[in-house]
Amino acid sequence: MVRWGMVTDLRKCIGCGACSIVCGQRNELPSNLWRRVHDCGISGPPERQRMCLPMSCMHCGKPPCLDVCPTGATYRRSDGIVDIKYEICVGCGYCILACPYLARTIVFHNGDDFETDVTYRESGKPSPSISFTGVCSKCDFCLPRVDAGLAKGLEPGLDLEASPMCVVSCTAGALHFGDLDDPDSMVSQMLRENKTACLQEDLGTYPSVYYILD
Repeated sequence: MVRWGMVTDLRKCIGCGACSIVCGQRNELPSNLWRRVHDCGISGPPERQRMCLPMSCMHCGKPPCLDVCPTGATYRRSDGIVDIKYEICVGCGYCILACPYLARTIVFHNGDDFETDVTYRESGKPSPSISFTGVCSKCDFCLPRVDAGLAKGLEPGLDLEASPMCVVSCTAGALHFGDLDDPDSMVSQMLRENKTACLQEDLGTYPSVYYILD
């Protein structure tokens, strides 16, 4: 069974924010909305190292957002990607409150703050007949790119055309995507060979995003 996930090498992330910018551009949303990079500051002597922490939806194995959704708009695919059926989302915001990673948002705008005449079919977002304004939204691991790539026989994580845009655009090579259940995949090898952790593991959400610490 395929289980898509991401490994972020914190030793390489330079905090440039390219992943956040390209995420906003691709989804026709403001930067730092679905994906953001936190500057955690500089460690003490003698290392004096700066750490930056990229964050987005963790695509949890047990997503709290799914449990509280009253309409069933939030769902978890068999491949582990947590997505939203925008046509039945009512924008109640329960999922926003339930998410411990602050990964969900509701966009309210009047068309002045960012481009709104998006080509929805290309972006993978709702069709023009479904208003994107006022519904809950979040990172979907660039699901349309992944599915389209698989249909062409490409391998997400290795073939750029089938990989999330944040991974493709990472200037430092800190982001990696692939099948966590495939022992031969690059992400599985990275998990075996490095010290890694997930955010707030004590909550039992079982995130699919891992961080290499050192």
